Amino acid sequence: MIAVGARSATGRRRETKRSPKPIQVQFRTIVSPHQLNSKWGRRIYWLVLVAVIVTFTLAFVFPLYWMITGAMKTPEEIAQMPPTLVPADPTLGAFFEAWDLFDIGTLLANTAYYALGAWLFSMAVDVTAAYALSKLRPMFGNVILGAMLATLMIPPMVILIPLYVTIVDLGLLNNAWGLWFPAAANGFNIFLLKRFFDSIPRELIEAAQIDGAGPLRVLWSVVLPVSRPILGVVSIFTIVTAFKDFVLPLLVMTDSDKMTISVGLSQTAGAVTQNQVMGGLVIAGIPMIIVFFIFQRHIMAGLTAGSIKG
Repeated sequence: MIAVGARSATGRRRETKRSPKPIQVQFRTIVSPHQLNSKWGRRIYWLVLVAVIVTFTLAFVFPLYWMITGAMKTPEEIAQMPPTLVPADPTLGAFFEAWDLFDIGTLLANTAYYALGAWLFSMAVDVTAAYALSKLRPMFGNVILGAMLATLMIPPMVILIPLYVTIVDLGLLNNAWGLWFPAAANGFNIFLLKRFFDSIPRELIEAAQIDGAGPLRVLWSVVLPVSRPILGVVSIFTIVTAFKDFVLPLLVMTDSDKMTISVGLSQTAGAVTQNQVMGGLVIAGIPMIIVFFIFQRHIMAGLTAGSIKG
């Protein structure tokens, strides 16, 4: 503060205080604000923005469009060169044929059953592990967390053979437990959950402990109710991963009556036409697309929750 002398009515000097001017912070960017606010600067900005948005939208949406329109074409039109972007005579017959030929009803039921079991085991293991690392603070907790995160750096194909040998030795071939046990522990899910649990105020935990609540009671009555956003995200990740997994179900579930949707479609794809394969793929992708559109807000909320403390 700056003191400035001034004379009062009695002739004495009195001190007044004046606040300093606020310091304006300017951030340097590639394009200066002056250039961006100019006529051509605004035009170039919007041109680049629209081009980037359209490019990325086409990159993600076009495969879905090609798959859906491919199912509406005839086998001859699919094999036509150059390919057509719009079906000449669109029909929905390939979808009904794919449902019967692939027995998609059974495949979807099997996949939903495996995904539900994987979700239950993953929630039981990942939530308790993250809670222990975050709130119970065991000895060498950071070392354990680092070892869990280190598993994310290992390519899945590297541990596939040891995992398969273990499943065979335990006699879990053509058994749902052969898919549920590997999905139980996930280092990425544990990390997400721990980061969220770290943001829960310690006062809530201490208040519950003063009331006589034990660790499990605190987890069930305090931690889980306020962790719904991140639990929803982890649940979606687990279900989607189990739904789209291909290699492990291909090795473990060899019986045709126990195959998942991805394995069942690949096993029968060589005996049907391409438009029928496209129809089966569209039907197989519908459940996960519906899940995404319903829970996309929860996905974003859960990913950002816990990132800022306070």
